[in-house]
Amino acid sequence: MSSHGVITYFAFGTLLFFFWVYGIVSFVSDLRRQVIPWVRARWFDGDDDDPEDAATDRLTELYGDPDDE
Repeated sequence: MSSHGVITYFAFGTLLFFFWVYGIVSFVSDLRRQVIPWVRARWFDGDDDDPEDAATDRLTELYGDPDDE
């Protein structure tokens, strides 16, 4: 095998390794920012409401329901 082929082989292997690491880091980041808070809010806080609806409920408390006007 020529040295050009060896360099190309390792270059593509290194490139694929960085994409693999980026995917793992992105997955862990998604877990920390989205999945874990959702699980905590759903299972450990004892709140049956959907966490995404909490901001809407808070705005309704502050400003009233726009449908009532």
